[in-house]
Amino acid sequence: MKTKIFIDGKEGTTGLQIYERFEKRNDVEILLIDDEKRKDTNERAKLINESDVTFLCLPDKAAIEAVSLVKNEKVRIIDASTAHRTNPDWDYGFPELSAEHREKIAASKRVANPGCYATGFISLVYPLVKNGVIPEDYPIVSHGVSGYSGGGKKMIAVLEGENKPYECYSPRQYALSQHHKHLPEMQKVCGLKYPPIFNPIVDDYYSGMVVTVPLATRCLLKKYTPENIHEILAENYNGANFVKVRELYGEKTLPDGFLAANTLAGTNMLEIFVCGNEDTILLCSRLDNLGKGASGAAVQNMNIMLGIDETTGLV
Repeated sequence: MKTKIFIDGKEGTTGLQIYERFEKRNDVEILLIDDEKRKDTNERAKLINESDVTFLCLPDKAAIEAVSLVKNEKVRIIDASTAHRTNPDWDYGFPELSAEHREKIAASKRVANPGCYATGFISLVYPLVKNGVIPEDYPIVSHGVSGYSGGGKKMIAVLEGENKPYECYSPRQYALSQHHKHLPEMQKVCGLKYPPIFNPIVDDYYSGMVVTVPLATRCLLKKYTPENIHEILAENYNGANFVKVRELYGEKTLPDGFLAANTLAGTNMLEIFVCGNEDTILLCSRLDNLGKGASGAAVQNMNIMLGIDETTGLV
């Protein structure tokens, strides 16, 4: 019997990507809503409760409303919005972080899909806090660069439009007030006492991102080398299908010395690089903001919840 899937918000960037990832699968049945009824609460409620799994690709307020429409206790919800990522009643959808995370997702009926920047940040910081490398009160600073698809349909239309503003040909920093929507989950999931200082940058390419966290070794609880950090991260993600810790920075890892942000576009992969030296260690996480940072992670979580191979339909 096919798994019935409803994507509430299929017309958005993440919703469309999830839909496309199901196109070649014969184990699912997509429940489609008529275009004129996309905002009809009764019709949405009907399809949500007919589904086995519903993906919420909606603004936060609409996602919260959608959850209130669930009457069928068997329906499983995967929320791609920020609405439930720090809610203790929801399970955080990053299975590679630990065996406990994976077990909770497998048994869950309510999974909060991680944010894209948050995925890159947490992949680097969570294992190091867990292993006592980074103190919970460490003043973490993080930088991230992403393609413009992360800004959704409006930004895509501007960047791909005929009257593209001159400044859009340049990398642009934003969220300068330090109220970026991913900060709460970055702090909570990693177990940090204070939110990090986060500097996101959107650039003139479609998709892919790199999130960077520098560590001053003199500020850690004890002296760590890049080799030490690499070993801890490699052990944490040993055997993971979609998270790979690359060899220590060098000519073999990055032959030209450049770390491009768009090379994993279209995949559900995440790569971790440990760079720097014994005084300053530079941690970098590369992923597709639309893949492991959104739709790919959502489909992976669904596969785990259904008890099938997590790689099904993903690359």
